Amino acid sequence: MSTLDVRTRTEAAVRGVDPRTFFDDELPSLAADRSHHAVPAAMELRMSPFCIATPSGAWTVSIRGDRVCVDSGDAGDARVELDDDEVGKLVDDLITPMTLVASARLRMVRGNLGDFLDWWVVLRALIDGRDAHTAGSVQFHDRDGAPLDFGRRFGPDDDDAEIAHFLCEAGFLHLEGWFDEGEMEQISRDVDAALPRYTPDDGRSWWAEIADGTQRAVRLQRFEEHSAALASLLLDERFLRIGRLTDDGYVARTTAEALEKPIGVVKGISDLLWHKDCSLGMHSYTCSGLTVGVSVTGADESSGQLSVVPGSHRALVQPALHRTTWGLPPRDLPTCTGDLTVHCSCTLHMSHPPVARERRVVYTGFGLPTGDTVAAEHQAAVSDVREHAYKKVSQDPSPVATRQSPAGSPASARASRSA
Repeated sequence: MSTLDVRTRTEAAVRGVDPRTFFDDELPSLAADRSHHAVPAAMELRMSPFCIATPSGAWTVSIRGDRVCVDSGDAGDARVELDDDEVGKLVDDLITPMTLVASARLRMVRGNLGDFLDWWVVLRALIDGRDAHTAGSVQFHDRDGAPLDFGRRFGPDDDDAEIAHFLCEAGFLHLEGWFDEGEMEQISRDVDAALPRYTPDDGRSWWAEIADGTQRAVRLQRFEEHSAALASLLLDERFLRIGRLTDDGYVARTTAEALEKPIGVVKGISDLLWHKDCSLGMHSYTCSGLTVGVSVTGADESSGQLSVVPGSHRALVQPALHRTTWGLPPRDLPTCTGDLTVHCSCTLHMSHPPVARERRVVYTGFGLPTGDTVAAEHQAAVSDVREHAYKKVSQDPSPVATRQSPAGSPASARASRSA
C-alpha cells in the first residue's frame, strides 16, 4: 500500500491558545517529554537563543545540554514580535513564519527570518512529537532495495507501482512525453488569446514588472475557462492516472493556472524561491496534495527550470530556504515540451529565473479527500494571504535585470524581501 497522506489534524484540533499558559506551562512540559525530537537537529543547525515577544509577555527558548528550555523574558540573540492571536495560530499549525512574510507582517527586531524558521522547526517537533530532520535520517531505496536513481524519468508505458514507489520515496516525478507537442502548441496559442482578457487587479492574475518597466501577467488563474484544449486534458485518462498512483483516493482539481516566466523581473513574484506549497500553513491538515506542472514549453537552465529537494516531503525542515546541513541536495528538473513534473505539496522546490528565453507552464493537480479536516474559513485565510502576496512582497531582481551572474546553485537562492 502506498500513501502520501500525512494529515494528523482535523478541525477539532483547532483550539484557543493563551500565550502565557502555553509558554509558562505547556511548552516546558512538552520539552521535558519531547526534547529528543528537536535537540539533535538544533545542534546541527547551531541554533542560538530566540525570543518570542507578545502583548502577554516575552519568552526565550534555548538549547541547554539535551533539553529545550523556556525562560521568561528576553535573552535571545534574535527576537520576533507576535500578536497573541498569531501565537495561537502558529501553535495550531494554521500559519508559519512564511505566512507573516507573505503578508508583510513579520516583525523581527533582531536576527533574521532564518532564525525564526529554525526555531519554528523545533517548536513543531515539540508540539507534534515528530523528529526534526537531521542529516542522513532520510534514506532512499528503489523497490529492490538499491539506491534510488533521482535522474529516473518515467514514460506512459512504465509500471504504475514503480512510479508510485519513486513518488513516495523522492516526493517528485518527471513524466516524460506524457502529452503531445501538438496539444501543447494549442494550449500556448490559447495563452496568447487569453492574455488580453487579464488585467492588473482583476483578482484572477498576478503581475510582475520587468527591467524596462513593463508590467507582465505572470500567473493566469482559471485558465481552463479560456482553453478547451486544457479543459479536455484535465479529464483525460493520462492526467487522471496520476491521481490513482497511490492509494490515497486523490481528487483531481478542476482548475488550472498558466504561468509566463519573463526574463528580467525586478518587482513582484514570478521566480519563486525555495518553498513548500504548505509553507503558509496547515501542513498537518491538508498534506500531501500533488502539484502537476505541464510543460507547455520545455525548461532548462536558460529558461527558468524547476528544482526540487528529494526527500524533503519526508523531513521536518523549514518550509522555505535550503540548508546544506540537511544532507538533501537539490536536483534540477529540465523538461521537454509535453513533459509533466509532479511534486508533493510538502516537497521543497523553486523555479529559477530565466536568463536566455522565456517559458510557459500550466499548473494544476490533485487534493486529498477533504472529509472532516478543517473549516473552510481557515483554508480561505491561507488562500487570501497567498493571492495577495505578489502585491505585498517581492522577489529579488532577476540576475539578468541587475546584470549579475545567475546564482548557479539552487541552494544560494535567498528568501523573499518585503516590497
